[in-house]
Amino acid sequence: MEQRHLGRTGLRVSRIGLGTLTWGRDTGEHDAAEQLKAFWEAGGTLVDTADVYGGGEAEYLLGQLVERLVPRQDLVIATKAGSVRDPDRRFDGSRGHLLAALDASLARLGTEYVDLWQVHAFDPDTPLEETLQALDISVSSGRARYAGVSNFCGWQLAKAGTWQLAAPGPRTRLASTQMEYSLLQRGVEREVLPAALDLGIGLLPSSPLGRGVLTGKYRTAVPADSRGASEHMAPFVEPYLDDAAARIVDAVATAADGLASTPLAVALAWVRDRPGVVAPILGARNAQQLTAALSVEALSLPDEICQALDDVSAPVHRYPDQDWSTL
Repeated sequence: MEQRHLGRTGLRVSRIGLGTLTWGRDTGEHDAAEQLKAFWEAGGTLVDTADVYGGGEAEYLLGQLVERLVPRQDLVIATKAGSVRDPDRRFDGSRGHLLAALDASLARLGTEYVDLWQVHAFDPDTPLEETLQALDISVSSGRARYAGVSNFCGWQLAKAGTWQLAAPGPRTRLASTQMEYSLLQRGVEREVLPAALDLGIGLLPSSPLGRGVLTGKYRTAVPADSRGASEHMAPFVEPYLDDAAARIVDAVATAADGLASTPLAVALAWVRDRPGVVAPILGARNAQQLTAALSVEALSLPDEICQALDDVSAPVHRYPDQDWSTL
């Protein structure tokens, strides 16, 4: 699998990442092991998790499998901290919470360091410089090799990235930002992606298949074994089951027919090769599904197909994002 630099850093990662959102909850040890092995054998290196996935079970399971199945040095392990299960405070970006969460993640993962440590979301109740100091400490102490953020909007990312480059003292450059990005969700193109490109921050798209909808599996009904039929995941999928999404899915299916490929491969190749994208994070139900997705490595979309998909899925961006002098 092709390797790409993560932002403006020396770290190289596979251009498809393996997501573990459902590990330890919907994905058991056997299926997780088969996925990790298939991913590694295909040349994949970037494995993404978080301290809240499965209530910590995803990290624990990954740590157990790395010890048994895959050499630690062959993987780029990324995890996140900052999301909390508190109805009054969804995110905690305080230095104390983040560093304690990192230590807990390392214990569950069974490793002395993570390759990429990310703040899971912006915390409006904590000064941003305090949150960013936790990233600096994590790297200077050797507990993380690189640092990034997740779910920061445009101004938040621009402020954080600029602070790390311009503030006095030893600062850790932001290597990445993880955001939802797909043909069904192109909101990052408004401000986040321009900021990331300007600051040299690599984009790691989550839900690159539109929460599974871009595979075409929901075109006629909700499959019984799909996330859309799961009680706790159905609300996650439902927003992309409207008529607007259906038109985009139909266009992807048409493109796939013309290329003798699959809607999954077309949708994944589109986001993988967008400017600023480093590696879409792909979650799979089992190894067979993951292997089918990894076959996208051999697919590059023709310019005409990319343009057609761009047109059918284009979000409405007007003032002040476009050239306002023409409005």
